[in-house]
Amino acid sequence: MKFTLSWLKDHLETEASLEEITEALTDLGLEVEEVSNPAEMLGAFHLAKVTSAEKHPDADKLKVCQVETAAGPTQIVCGAPNAREGITVVLAKPGTYVPGIDITIQVGKIRGVESHGMMCSEREMELSEEHDGIIELPSGEVGQSFADWLAENDPAKIDPVIEIAITPNRPDALGVQGIARDLAARGLGTLKSRDVAPIQGSFPCPVSVSIDDDTLEQAPVFYGRLIRGVKNGPSPAWLQAALSAIGLRPISFLVDVTNFFTYDRARPLHVFDADKIHGGLRVHRAAGGESLTGLDEKDYTFTPGMTLISDDEGVESIAGVMGGLRTGCTDETVNVFVEAAYFDPIRTAETGRALKINSDARYRFERGIDPAWTPIGLDHATQMILDHAGGEASEVVIAGAVPDTDRAYRLDTDRVQSLVGMEIPAETQRATLSALGFRLEGDMAHVPSWRPDILGEADLVEEVARLASLTKLEGKPLPRPQSGVTRPVATPMQRREGAARRHLAALGYNECVTYSFVDEAAASHFGGGDAPRRLENPISRDLTHMRPSLLPGLLSAAARNQARGFHDLALFEVGPAFLGGEPEEQEIQATGLLVGGTGPRDPHGSRRPVDVFDAKADMEAVLAAIGAPAKTMILRDLPGWYHPGRAGRVGLGPKKTIAIFGELHPRTLEAFDVKGPAVAFTVLPAQVPFPRKTGATRPALQLHDLQSVERDFAFVVDADVPAADVAAAAAGADKALISEVTIFDAFSGEKAEAQMGAGKKSVAFAVRLQPTDKTLTEKEIEAVSEKIVAKVTKATGGALRS
Repeated sequence: MKFTLSWLKDHLETEASLEEITEALTDLGLEVEEVSNPAEMLGAFHLAKVTSAEKHPDADKLKVCQVETAAGPTQIVCGAPNAREGITVVLAKPGTYVPGIDITIQVGKIRGVESHGMMCSEREMELSEEHDGIIELPSGEVGQSFADWLAENDPAKIDPVIEIAITPNRPDALGVQGIARDLAARGLGTLKSRDVAPIQGSFPCPVSVSIDDDTLEQAPVFYGRLIRGVKNGPSPAWLQAALSAIGLRPISFLVDVTNFFTYDRARPLHVFDADKIHGGLRVHRAAGGESLTGLDEKDYTFTPGMTLISDDEGVESIAGVMGGLRTGCTDETVNVFVEAAYFDPIRTAETGRALKINSDARYRFERGIDPAWTPIGLDHATQMILDHAGGEASEVVIAGAVPDTDRAYRLDTDRVQSLVGMEIPAETQRATLSALGFRLEGDMAHVPSWRPDILGEADLVEEVARLASLTKLEGKPLPRPQSGVTRPVATPMQRREGAARRHLAALGYNECVTYSFVDEAAASHFGGGDAPRRLENPISRDLTHMRPSLLPGLLSAAARNQARGFHDLALFEVGPAFLGGEPEEQEIQATGLLVGGTGPRDPHGSRRPVDVFDAKADMEAVLAAIGAPAKTMILRDLPGWYHPGRAGRVGLGPKKTIAIFGELHPRTLEAFDVKGPAVAFTVLPAQVPFPRKTGATRPALQLHDLQSVERDFAFVVDADVPAADVAAAAAGADKALISEVTIFDAFSGEKAEAQMGAGKKSVAFAVRLQPTDKTLTEKEIEAVSEKIVAKVTKATGGALRS
C-alpha cells in the first residue's frame, strides 16, 4: 500500500514529522517497507544563473555558458535549445549524482571546451518526462537548494511516498483514511471529516440493475446511477500527481476517479460507458463457457459459479475483479454509469485466482471492504465527477441490501492485564476504541463495519494494546510454581528420542530432517500409499502421502548427494512414521542409512564396502543407548525392501519387534536411484520396555571370585538353520552356569558341503561357564557339555562335528 505524505495529510491534521509518522505506523502494525523522499535525492542540486551563452566554436547545437554559482562563476557547455543569458537554472556540480541518467557529473571537455557541471532538465532529475530543455525557474536565489525552492513553490514534486505492508486482517488500512484513523487514535493528529451530502438525482436512472436470487450470497448489494453530459479527459494536475506518485498511470478522469477512491477509501468502484450498455445490468453466476475481453485487453473464459455482470448482449464485467473493454470509458464518453457494489471475499478470491487476474479491486474485495460505505462511496464519486467533469446525476438504482455486519463484544478492561500484561486505565481503553470508530454502550463495544477482523473480546484487547504500543510492554519472569530445582519437563520417551539422536550423531552420522510426506510410488514401495494416508490438500504432487517409513526420505537425500559427487554417506533421522491414517497409528522411528565405503581410500587398504554387520553394530549401540535389554532374538521374517538373506528383525519375542537392520534390496536402491552398497537399520524406541525402577540408583556390581571356564563346540547343521538358533539352544542348556555363548566361526559354501554333505554348514561357538559357589570339576564340566550337545541336537537337528 503506497501513499504520499500530502495525501495522508488530506485526512490527518498533524504537525508530526515524516520520521515520527513512519515510526508510529510500524509500531501500530502497519510496517513501513520503504520511504521515497525526493527531497533527499535533490539535496545536492542548487540554483544558478546564466550570465552569458555563446555559440560553441566547434559545434552548431552547443553553447558555452558562463554560470553564476554560490562558489563563483563557472563554465558549462550545454546543448539545451533554451539555454540563454538571464535564466535561473538547476545546477549539478562535479561529483553530483544525476538519477535520471544514472551518472555522476565530472569535469570534462566537450569538443575541446571544458565543462564544470551540468544544467538539468526535469527528466534528468526524475521530476517528469519533460526533456525538451533545461529547467527555467521564475524565481530563486543563486546557491539556494533546489529542494527548498520546490518546497516553497511546487511541494507536490518532493512529496515523500510511504509504502507499508498490509496484513490480511487489516483491509481498512488499504485506504489512506484508514491509516489516518490509526495515527489519529495514536495521538499524532486529528482525523479530518471529508463527508459529502447525499446527492439527489434529477431524473430516473435509465439503466436498471438486478441480482439473481442464487447470487445474493456472492453479491448482496449493487448501487448505481447514471451521470449524463460529462466531459471526460485528463484528470486535474493534483489527481494525476497523486496517482503517479504511487505508481499508477493516469488514464482519463473517469477512470482515475475509481482508482483514487480505491486507494483513498479502500472502496473499489467501476464506471461503464452508459451508451454502450444494452438493456439493464444483471448480476449472476456464470453458467460456464461465457467469455469477456477485459480492460487489460486479454480474453477470459468463465467457469460455473463465478460472479459476472451482464447486459442484454453478454458479459460486461467480472464482479469485484475487472471490468470489460467494450463498455469501458474513453475520451468520447458523455454518459457514465457509476457502480458501487459489495462482493463476497471468498468468491472474489477464487475467481481472481482461477483467472490469474491481480487487480487493486480484487486485492481489496477478497480481504473485505466496508459494506456500509457502499452508498456513501457512490455519493463521493458522483460529487467528484460533477465537480470536475460536469453533468447531471440520476436517481440511484439499488439491487439487494447492504449486509448487516453489526456485532458487539463485551469490553473487560481487566483482560488487558491478563492477556497482554499491560496496565492501561479503563478510561484510556474506552477512549482508544472510540477513536478507532467503535461505538460503546456500557460495557459493550459495537464493531465498526470496516473492521471485519474484530471477532471477539480478545480482539478488543489487542486493539487497545496495539494503540498503547507493545514496545511499552515490560518483560517479567513467570513466577515459579515451587522453589528449588525444577523438575524435568521432557517425558521419558522424549529423553529416549534425544538419547538416540545424540548417539547416532556421536557414531558419525549426519542428521536429516525430511518431509513427513512422500509421493505415492515411494509410499507404496514401503508398504504405504493407501487411501487413509493420502493427503486431501498436498503442498506438492510429489508429497501426496504420509510416509510409512523414514527410509524414503533418507534414500532420496542419499540420491541427491550422490548426484553431486558425495558417494560415502552416513545419514540418520529421528521422527514419526505413519502406519495408518489415525493419530494413534503413528510411531517414532530412529533410522540410519550407510552408503558406499567405510572410509576414504588409503595406502593401507582399510577401506571396504559397508555391510550388514556395520548396520547391526550401530543398531545395537543405539539400542544400548536407549536402555534396550541385552538379550534379544533375531528373526528372518522381513519387509520386502530388505535383502532377504542379509537382514534381520530384532525382537524380544516373535511378535515384539524393537529394531530391523540389514542390506537394502537391489530393487529398492534402483527405485530411488541410489548406487550401492547400502545398509540401513530402524530402531523403534516406543517398543523398548521402560525399566520398572525409575530411580537413578544402580544395582551393586557383582564380581565372581571363581575362575570361569570356556569350552568350544562345532556343530554340523542344515544350511538354512540360523546360527543364532544354535547359540540360543546352547545358552538354554544350563542357565545357571552358562553366562555367555559367542559364535566365532561359520563354515559354509561349496567347500563345506564337500566335507559335510550337500546342504550342510558348520557353526562353531564358545560357551563360558561361570561358577558361583565352588570351582567346577572336570566331571561337572563334562555334564554341562553333554547337556549342550543334547540341547543343540534336539533344537536344530544338527550333530557335533568330529
